[in-house]
Amino acid sequence: MQIVLKPEHETFIQTQLAQGRYQSADDIVSQALSLLQQQQDYEQWMNETRQKVMGGVESLQRGEGIEGDIVIAQLRDRLYKTDAS
Repeated sequence: MQIVLKPEHETFIQTQLAQGRYQSADDIVSQALSLLQQQQDYEQWMNETRQKVMGGVESLQRGEGIEGDIVIAQLRDRLYKTDAS
């Protein structure tokens, strides 16, 4: 695969190499792609989390929630069971 870079990207890469931050342009591209993948994974996680939260909010609006005291007691039970293991 051959990639054509914009002049400002080429300048950025050359600057990074001159500063000794990376050993090669391949290292820079690899790091950039890794960061892009992390960003996409994070965005997917955010979308999934947002959907779950909205589902929870809708459930609460329908009156399907659990009283706070009950939730706290259930969490304490889980905590104590984990500590006992």
